[in-house]
Amino acid sequence: MRSFNLIEEYNNIIRNANIINLLSKIHEYKGKQPYFLNFKNGILETLLNVAKIESTTSSNKIEGIYTTDKRIREIVMQNLKPKNRNEEEIAGYKDVLALIHENYEYIDINKNTILQLHRDLYKYTGYSYGGKFKNSQNYIEEINEKGEKKIRFTPLSPIETPIAIDNLCKSYNEIVNTEICDLIVLIPIFIFDFVSIHPFNDGNGRMSRLLTLLLLYKAGYMVGKYISIEKMIENTKDSYYEALKDSSINWHNNKNDYSFFVEYYLGIILNAYKEFAARVEIIENKKMYSYDRIINIFKENIIPIDKALIMSKLPDLSETTIERNLHKLLKENKIVKISGGRHTKYKWNC
Repeated sequence: MRSFNLIEEYNNIIRNANIINLLSKIHEYKGKQPYFLNFKNGILETLLNVAKIESTTSSNKIEGIYTTDKRIREIVMQNLKPKNRNEEEIAGYKDVLALIHENYEYIDINKNTILQLHRDLYKYTGYSYGGKFKNSQNYIEEINEKGEKKIRFTPLSPIETPIAIDNLCKSYNEIVNTEICDLIVLIPIFIFDFVSIHPFNDGNGRMSRLLTLLLLYKAGYMVGKYISIEKMIENTKDSYYEALKDSSINWHNNKNDYSFFVEYYLGIILNAYKEFAARVEIIENKKMYSYDRIINIFKENIIPIDKALIMSKLPDLSETTIERNLHKLLKENKIVKISGGRHTKYKWNC
């Protein structure tokens, strides 16, 4: 059976030069975290609400679960009842995300916790498999250029799964308790093994992202509360799947190379911290006129952007203020409209 000796896996990759470089930069940002978290006047709450919506949207979207932007906001922010299957799964994700945000300090990392979080993920659906490990063999597939499905990876069998999850959690907790390594490296190793076990009939990807946040918060890395890590994964999902593929080779024989996946995940966390710092800097400069702040966002982006991106970058500005300034910039011919309707984008024209 596949073994889970996380400290050995950690020691095999900690000397990787790229990973060391990423670690150094992440630690630098983490050192600034108390300063970021000291903002008042509803700024952090605004960032938190934006991240909740983006995280719930993106994590479900990766799995092909959609609803309208309006309904996402209503479900996440107003706790409205879901209307269909997709919304039931979205509402479940929203609740588990909130549970982790509010109670991460008290949530233990063990088999029972993972089962309970999975149960809550499906609590609105009525599906019988919520909170239960898989009862049939599952496969991780890929689709080639002809549209044909191909098995890329075969996870552990249903019989092996409960023991594997138990051993994975025990190995992780033993290292946490001894404080002998940098948890920011250990977390993606844990997540990769979890995804490779693929313990559930459905919901493995979403559970992996929820567990990522839980482990990060417990280790003191709070950036995922205010910047959506799930959205960053969605925006780079081709690289995510490539890293998974490369690190899965010889996994069953305990000879796989975790560095591909660890490097990808550390890159995501570093970019989240960079985005957090950039948004804090923008908020610090809010004495600037809203007009100038919006211009700065256009100058920072070489591709067309939409109103939603501006709202996420400037959470202290109202939607009305942003729309008024966009209209002014259009009238002055400083930006051009790329498309119309709900998917309208704008491009800097100077």
